[in-house]
Amino acid sequence: MGEAVTGGMIARAVEPGTGESRRGDGACLNCGTVLIGGYCHNCGQSGHVHRTLTAWWHDLVHGVLHLDGKIWRTLPLLAWKPGELTRRYVEGERARFVSPIAMFLFSVFLMFAVFSMVGGPFSAEETATDRPEAVQELRKEQTDAREKLGALRAERERLEAAGESTTTIDRDITEAERELNVREQAGRIFVPGYEEAAPAVPDAETRAIQSDMETGWSAFDAVLGKVSKNPSLMAYKIQTNAYKFSWALIPISVPFVWLLFFHRRRYREYRAYDHTVFVTYSIAFMSLGLIALSLLRVLGFGDNVVNLLMVFIPPIHIYRQLKGAYRLSRRSALWRTFALIMFAFIAGSLFLSLLVTAGAVA
Repeated sequence: MGEAVTGGMIARAVEPGTGESRRGDGACLNCGTVLIGGYCHNCGQSGHVHRTLTAWWHDLVHGVLHLDGKIWRTLPLLAWKPGELTRRYVEGERARFVSPIAMFLFSVFLMFAVFSMVGGPFSAEETATDRPEAVQELRKEQTDAREKLGALRAERERLEAAGESTTTIDRDITEAERELNVREQAGRIFVPGYEEAAPAVPDAETRAIQSDMETGWSAFDAVLGKVSKNPSLMAYKIQTNAYKFSWALIPISVPFVWLLFFHRRRYREYRAYDHTVFVTYSIAFMSLGLIALSLLRVLGFGDNVVNLLMVFIPPIHIYRQLKGAYRLSRRSALWRTFALIMFAFIAGSLFLSLLVTAGAVA
């Protein structure tokens, strides 16, 4: 919850109380200037000062959630008419709505707070530790892979003693070592206490496998080495760094939106700022959507319902936002929706690469 409150406070600092004026009476309690509105035109202090405990809690909720009007004007448009919200904000209607960056900050912080409390929208049954039969199956696959590797090594010794060529079986041994290593890594990620319960690949074999994975690019090989050495630690670092670097999704995604319009002169009136507003509002909605799906799962909605919503809602929202924000025809918005979905997967892969690199460097 601290993360959610932190995000709200940051969003509030970015998005001050514009468009939320009240009528003021008397003089400013800070500088003595006669009030002519809800705020002092000389020093900027609010003309409405609280001195009750109830008012303190009101200020907390108000500062975190903007519950005095702007949030209720922004959320319905963001959910159902995102294109209209984007266009109106870009064209200068700013005071009525929560700004894109404020909405983004709060939604991302709240999303990770909800995930930490109730889990994400994805099924909790996907982990091997929740299914004993899956752990047993993994153990069996590891045993079979070790037996296969042992048989291949014994055969290689026989061929070498007989003076026959070992080129083919050497390739088979390398492939078997790689297969065993994959299953060992899966055990380290999904099975608690795996290191104590299962024998590890001998050091010499591990070095050979890691050497086989090297690309020749020292910086990239260093990252791969850290990932293969301790994948569970890397997964933890990625999870903890995700919200810290979530802002990077915006500059990663904006060029892809620009690619959808640069080839047509009629769309060159739209600037990088316009695309940035589009992307920021879109990511904010997706974050809020993941929060809603997580809560639906907690309330008992089945996996089929949640997965169905997860598949269909994002494309529909992207279509409506493209069509409204850029004043597109249905056909033009449709093909750009499919293109943007593919670009989203590329942007997500780049973002994941950034998290992996940041986790390996840290």
